[in-house]
Amino acid sequence: MFATIDYILFAGTIIVSLCIGIYFGFSKKSQTTDEYLLGGREMQVIPISVSLVASYISGLTVLGVPSDVYVYGANTVWVCLSIVIASIVGYFVFIPVILKLQGPTIFEYFELRFDRKLKVMATCMYTLQILLYSPVVAYIPAIAFSQATGINPHVIIPVVCATCVLYTCVGGFKAVIWTDVFQFLGTITSIVAVLIFGIQSVGGIGEVYKKASRGHRLDFNFSMDPTQRDGFWQMAIGFATHWIYNLTLQPAAVQKYLSLPKSGDIKRVMFFQCCGLIVVNVLAVLIGITVYAKYATCDPISTGKVTRVDQILPYFVMDISQTVPVLPGIFIGGVFSAALSTLSSTFNSLAATVYSDLVSLLISKEAKQDKEGRILKLIVITSGAICIGLTFFVDHMGSLLAFVNASIGLIYGIIVGLFALGVIAPVTNSKGAFLGALSSFLVVGTIAGLNQWHSFKGRLGNFAQPISLEGCNAHVNITTARTVLDSEKPFVLLRLSFWYNPFVSTMVVILVGLSVSYLTK
Repeated sequence: MFATIDYILFAGTIIVSLCIGIYFGFSKKSQTTDEYLLGGREMQVIPISVSLVASYISGLTVLGVPSDVYVYGANTVWVCLSIVIASIVGYFVFIPVILKLQGPTIFEYFELRFDRKLKVMATCMYTLQILLYSPVVAYIPAIAFSQATGINPHVIIPVVCATCVLYTCVGGFKAVIWTDVFQFLGTITSIVAVLIFGIQSVGGIGEVYKKASRGHRLDFNFSMDPTQRDGFWQMAIGFATHWIYNLTLQPAAVQKYLSLPKSGDIKRVMFFQCCGLIVVNVLAVLIGITVYAKYATCDPISTGKVTRVDQILPYFVMDISQTVPVLPGIFIGGVFSAALSTLSSTFNSLAATVYSDLVSLLISKEAKQDKEGRILKLIVITSGAICIGLTFFVDHMGSLLAFVNASIGLIYGIIVGLFALGVIAPVTNSKGAFLGALSSFLVVGTIAGLNQWHSFKGRLGNFAQPISLEGCNAHVNITTARTVLDSEKPFVLLRLSFWYNPFVSTMVVILVGLSVSYLTK
């Protein structure tokens, strides 16, 4: 059960985050727009590196990755290779462009290279991506809290969003950075604690390895078949585009790079964040393997103890916490820390992007000077309110990791494709870039949507690794997954692994963009 000490640890996470925001909000009488959005461009390497890692570690990493490994195996570990590839490509291809812009929004590049229409289009797509992503980020810690306490997730979600909105509005960029640092410490502490005590509960690392191997969770898939759900090529190559966007083109990341006083600091920041992300992802995969080893002979999902796969880790923590009383509080605090850091960075960068690329086009110069700060805060508040409202739709999704990567991967790929056209293909004109982006959105969006639909209907095949109930004390009825006949499977493009969505999206933008540009030059 969730004890008093656990509630204290959870409340402490919320209160400290708020206090940091209040401190930075009232330590100065007023903040300029540059201070509110970029911290006065005087931030240091370590806090920015930590903040970047923290903002990428949402509950999807803490809960989603272990759950995915529990069901499908440890192929997710190859994401680490895509992070390395993305860091190298991003630093040498896109960072030089970012340094020349020196503005709080990276989409300004599209207006300079192509035209304003493309900048507005990219900003709208980015806003859509945030609206799809942030409700899931807010919902995930609420699932963990509900599993531990029995409290409805929609009771705690407003607390998460309101906390983010308050300290982001009051404290601005510096509050976001320093709360990220605090929250990262909470997240990494919870991950390490759960892993250590989890391995101990199974009987040691040797026992974990033996059970995971026997249960096929360590069977790595090197098949080049793109319709396989997981595998080396899906993660290392297909998902590299996702990380190119996240590490170098995402407005929140660009905002943090530009807050550094020297351009040379970016190289060190990218190295530190690459290492940090690899460590965290490896730890998350190890937790998933450990959870499987714990329930290798009695699956809690099949027995009805867990209603959805995303609840498997909270259930595991509550199970092993009988011998470690404070573990639930540490874990819940860590999951909420991950969500808070991601949401605060998201809301802050969304405010900067929407204001600079959309709102500023509609108001006069005098209004900008008088109302700039209030407009930025209003955008943050509106983002939080929309996030709370959209979480009610998250209840009806299947695997949250699959949904997020399938939907937002499309937008990531479009933006990477547009930047690639602008940077490495001088022949590209605005018409080609626009039609390339539009074609990608329509074509890949249709493929991704139908893929998720067929997956929901069970027509893509069953890629889950085998489970066992031989160790369960009571008799359990279990439904065996039906074999999907070849005649029932959809067209091959509709069976493409969702991990490839960003890559395919980028390729469509580039191919259509170049073709149209050549035909219209």
